[in-house]
Amino acid sequence: MIDLTGKRAVVTGAASGIGRATAGLLAELGASVVLADVDAEAGEEAAKAIPNALFSRCDVSKAADCERTIGLAREEFGGVDVLFNNAGIIRRSTVCEITEDDWDLVMAVNIKSIMLMSRYAVPLMEAAGGGSIVNTGSGWGIRGGAQAVSYCASKGAVVNMTRAMAIDHGPRNIRVNCVCPGDTATGMLADEARQLGAPVETFYADAADRPLGRIGSPRDIASTVAFLASDAAAFVSGAVLAVDGAGTA
Repeated sequence: MIDLTGKRAVVTGAASGIGRATAGLLAELGASVVLADVDAEAGEEAAKAIPNALFSRCDVSKAADCERTIGLAREEFGGVDVLFNNAGIIRRSTVCEITEDDWDLVMAVNIKSIMLMSRYAVPLMEAAGGGSIVNTGSGWGIRGGAQAVSYCASKGAVVNMTRAMAIDHGPRNIRVNCVCPGDTATGMLADEARQLGAPVETFYADAADRPLGRIGSPRDIASTVAFLASDAAAFVSGAVLAVDGAGTA
């Protein structure tokens, strides 16, 4: 059911974790992929390991970088059919503890980036007759969490931004959806443990306390993104899909 042959995709935060897994799966399913990430070394390595993939060094909070990355997809692949806005960061703190710089950084990477990447991708999708945008939210975009106020705020914004984008761009056959991962085995989850001063193994064990009894794998999330990107989800738009082992349930 999921065939992406001939599709042209851009994935942000693609050097590692969910982004890398998704870029790889989209390529397996037939898509050409531009991997965008601020980490040039890891991004180049990922692109070499993925067929029909290119890397673009991209600070997703900067308009010029986002425009250049979408331009690369246009120049090398002829356009963009799929945009996975996945880049994200977390700073574990309360409003009393977080610095203004960290607050601004979280908002720039987690929210502003979606606006910038989509701004440049949407016209190419319109020219091609439609497309699919998938934004990475979070279980903490659906409900709150402790010591993560900036992250919760940003991901809540991503959830409702997705709905607004689906309304705005649906008439041009552009579907916009949001995937909300639960705790997933990535470098970001390990970094959360370090920020909180918790042993990684204990942190992971606590995170697995959900009905399915485990944390997610990057491939779990990638499979959902591939579905949303494909024609199998042709009538799915404005959806907010928790992929979290029933954690939010």
